[in-house]
Amino acid sequence: MKIATSAIFALMTALTMSVAAPANAEVQYPWCAQYRNQIGATNCGFVTYKQCLDTISGVGGICTPNPAYHPPARPKRDRNR
Repeated sequence: MKIATSAIFALMTALTMSVAAPANAEVQYPWCAQYRNQIGATNCGFVTYKQCLDTISGVGGICTPNPAYHPPARPKRDRNR
């Protein structure tokens, strides 16, 4: 019975560690919706300003640029062409 308990504990620990580990890459989007509700929730998961506006339509809020968003770097042009 001791072996089974130890194996279960080890499995549960491994599962907890894998779920709790931070993601390697976090996707950032350029627009945030700040909802007008009692919680004051914010959602920065919008690719376009219109997508953000459509989401807050009817529930209230404002759309603002995401301060954490950094656009991907543009590829460098070859000057020899």
